[in-house]
Amino acid sequence: MTDVDMSNGVDAADKPERLPITVSKPTPYTFNLGHLTVNDPNPLEITAGELNSSLQATARDGAQCLLNQLLTTCNITSSAQNGVLLSLPAPNTDLPRFKPLPTPKPPTKWELFARKKGIGKFSTKPGATLADKERRKKLVYDEASGEWVPKWGYKGKNKDDDNQWLVEVDESKWKKEEEAATKGGSIRGMGRTERKERIKRNERKERSNATRAKTGKK
Repeated sequence: MTDVDMSNGVDAADKPERLPITVSKPTPYTFNLGHLTVNDPNPLEITAGELNSSLQATARDGAQCLLNQLLTTCNITSSAQNGVLLSLPAPNTDLPRFKPLPTPKPPTKWELFARKKGIGKFSTKPGATLADKERRKKLVYDEASGEWVPKWGYKGKNKDDDNQWLVEVDESKWKKEEEAATKGGSIRGMGRTERKERIKRNERKERSNATRAKTGKK
């Protein structure tokens, strides 16, 4: 007579066998919970014609022991926001990287100079925060308006002379009057021309620094 599970109409003989949650091995497992790995030092016993079932049984035992170790040794917390969390310990085995460590970006010529002189973000003045250093580097006090204005760029302090009807010119700059006149300009417009040339020089230096950083040349 065959036993039948009348609760769901399934033959009891067809139900899978429930395996035990405790696993006993001649040699104990070793665990690396930080990497969720378990090492089975026991030799693999394979009977003839049962390779797949032997491998499945060995893998199942290892996974069961790993779960048992996690649930009994790791800290488990529960919250309404995050749900149930299991905190893993730090790994006790260093795994090799697939790719080499990234090399640090070499400093530019300006960074080397700033570090040597202690200016900008490399300032050594006590109590100076990074925000203060950046602010002082970009702003200058305008006595005429009584406000802090940018040193360069839009409405920069360096453009004050461009809007004045009368500008005091350094005696050495008068030598450039003829050069400016041949180009159809004047000394007043030379400041803007020099700024454009400086911007182009800085852009060339930036491209040179980027190329030198990629090639590793100094």
